[in-house]
Amino acid sequence: MTIYEIEEKTATTSPYFFSRDTLKFFHQTMSMFSTKKQSDGRIRITAPMRDHTGKKVGQTVRYFNPVNNELEHE
Repeated sequence: MTIYEIEEKTATTSPYFFSRDTLKFFHQTMSMFSTKKQSDGRIRITAPMRDHTGKKVGQTVRYFNPVNNELEHE
């Protein structure tokens, strides 16, 4: 499953997670996100967080649950 499919499926359960303002705040783009299917059926999504200079300051990590279309924390 791609990050764009996850964005579409979470539009009602997490409407602000992939919003333009949220991505801009963390200096992220959709193409920065990667996905990896987990053994429990969830999909791990990650993307680096950057400061205003472009330096990596952290990482966004969530798990997409395809059963309820929700994003979960680690």
